[in-house]
Amino acid sequence: MEGDGAGFEAADGNGCPPAETAPGRATAVQAAFNGLLQIRRLMNEGAADPLAVPADWERHHVVRAVALALEAAGITPSAVDEEGQRVATGYCVRAAEAPGAARVEWLGPAGSGAAYAEQEALRHCAAVLRRLGWEALEYRGPRRRRYLEVEPPGRGLPERPGGR
Repeated sequence: MEGDGAGFEAADGNGCPPAETAPGRATAVQAAFNGLLQIRRLMNEGAADPLAVPADWERHHVVRAVALALEAAGITPSAVDEEGQRVATGYCVRAAEAPGAARVEWLGPAGSGAAYAEQEALRHCAAVLRRLGWEALEYRGPRRRRYLEVEPPGRGLPERPGGR
């Protein structure tokens, strides 16, 4: 996991597209996700189901953990080119306004139809994250675009203007 010396960075949808055809990308994603599950086994040993609760590392690296979970589930990340223009439709994970939370959006290039697919796509993302113990609530932002607010359980997501 990037920043931890391992050199792996999960695709968060904010950078250049990961080289899906690059040798070993799928293997690296699976290895990183298996490492995350091992962290859960070790750090959550007192929990009824250690794999169903985000570990402290995830709570401190919410964006990375959420991006890894989505990529490991086979969901396509969005991407931008060197000029910052969207070049792929998929999930985009960023830090949310609330500390310790992530915001997941479904974004794509202009004319890609991402806005039409976002409801179903975000619901799929939410289902993946909930299976892993995350709280994921859907909201509508500017121009009625949907997004997820994702955080570890027990923090209580704040109400957003405009509701769900």
